[in-house]
Amino acid sequence: MATLLPPPKRRKLYHGVPEPEPKPETPVPNIVVQFINNEDGKDLAPAVTLPADLSREQLETLLNKLSGSDDPVPFSFHVSVPGASEGEDVTATAPPTRIVIANSLNQDVLLNTKYKMTTEDIFVVHCSPQAVFKVRPATRCSSTLTGHSSAILCASFSPTGQMLATGSGDTNVRLWDLDTETPSHVLSGHRGWVLCVEWEARERKLASGGHDGQVRIWDPKNGKVIGDAMKGHTKWITSLAWEPIHINAANPRVASSSKDGTIRVWSMTNRRTEYTLGGHTASVNLVRWGGAIPSGVLYTASSDRTVRIWEAAKGRCLHILKDHAHWVTTLTLNTDFVLRTGPYDHTGKQPSSDEEAQAWALERYRKLASQHSELMISGSDDHTLFLWNLFASGSSDDTSAETSAGGTKPKPLMRLTGHQRQISHVVFSPDGTLAASASWDSSVRLWNGRTGKRVLCHNREENDIDHSNFHDNRFIATMRGHVGAVYRLTWSADSRMLVSASKDSTVKIWDLKTYKLKMDLPGHTDEVYCVDFVADKIVSGGRDKTLKIWKN
Repeated sequence: MATLLPPPKRRKLYHGVPEPEPKPETPVPNIVVQFINNEDGKDLAPAVTLPADLSREQLETLLNKLSGSDDPVPFSFHVSVPGASEGEDVTATAPPTRIVIANSLNQDVLLNTKYKMTTEDIFVVHCSPQAVFKVRPATRCSSTLTGHSSAILCASFSPTGQMLATGSGDTNVRLWDLDTETPSHVLSGHRGWVLCVEWEARERKLASGGHDGQVRIWDPKNGKVIGDAMKGHTKWITSLAWEPIHINAANPRVASSSKDGTIRVWSMTNRRTEYTLGGHTASVNLVRWGGAIPSGVLYTASSDRTVRIWEAAKGRCLHILKDHAHWVTTLTLNTDFVLRTGPYDHTGKQPSSDEEAQAWALERYRKLASQHSELMISGSDDHTLFLWNLFASGSSDDTSAETSAGGTKPKPLMRLTGHQRQISHVVFSPDGTLAASASWDSSVRLWNGRTGKRVLCHNREENDIDHSNFHDNRFIATMRGHVGAVYRLTWSADSRMLVSASKDSTVKIWDLKTYKLKMDLPGHTDEVYCVDFVADKIVSGGRDKTLKIWKN
């Protein structure tokens, strides 16, 4: 029997109009590229001939391949072109213009008529590594510290990592010497559980908030309380936030949120309430002090299902975000790490004055915020998160912010869905490129911190790519392994590792190169409520009343 051929395709009709001719593809030229280190000017790889339309991400991958690096290093790229403008001689003594490669060399340089570079030129690409150090993973428990007589509810390393503060249900705050890993001071004064502790970015003061509704300020050097307790809240304190050092280095204020539905900003000069923010109609669960405008911004999350944005100078409400359908319990800023550590970085340099500390802190903040301004992610008991960019224009004018009453309602960049139960914690990576969320569904999810969109997802058992979720297009990976609710998350300073603490009594370290479990840290005998990571040390505490320090 003869094989029947398929019928011919029906020709597309244009009703008398001649069929348009297909547009010829624009040929992409090849160019010679030389990668050099921006710090010392040395070649990172031999000169190579490349298509000019390679994206920035492809250039980064290629450079890591050429340099033979086993652990990929993120880079930023820029090209310096002659500074002569149109109509002038290229050889004129003008400073070169620095062009940041955001898309490709073709789009950013060749197609831009302002710059006199052609395919005949050698493109010298200056490469700046974005992670110039690497944190070693913790592998062992170096100390198990006892002293608290009740569950440890909060733990926080100081910005330099030289001191550690913990708060407990025994009404005490304890300071620990990390050199000897022994108790340093016991700070007594609260008449209820100590629910939160927060370090000032220069380590001169420590703030604590308790179930007694009081905020206390301590001197960490001698363990003495500074002045009397600051009273005003009628219910317990839920969180604390210090004013960023790059805004006020000499005498930063502290903000406190409470179950009574208010936020109070306290002056450290007279130790009194500077102003009270009263717009929420239910418990304020979290407060963050950002630096999106010169005077500072307060972000508050509440059980009234809203997030409010306040101008820190006058206490004026800038935005009311009503997109969540249940209590908003957590939020994070992409600048949290640089705001917390202030002028201190991995080099260990110490500022000699408040002015120098403010300048260093401002430089670190601008370096991060200049890429994508100050982003925020809010997490709720409605199982979802929202990614926000409320100051996208980057304007430093306070009046540029739109008020929710008269201006356009802000819209989130992305709604992040996937968790099956309440969100317990969300935190940005130190470099601001990733965000991680923990949930009562026993999972940790990883998101793109700039767009919220997903790249790939790993399966729990075989660690294979789970193709069934590619249509979701919202998260990078789901990291499973805990068998109980995940309470807290913290990042390593190089953004390469994530640590999670869980109800199942374990602490787990996740490798963000493979999205797999890197290290399991068992040892606690009950739920782990708090965890923190600084340098190569991890601290964890929980219901078993013991504090564990983990090292490499």
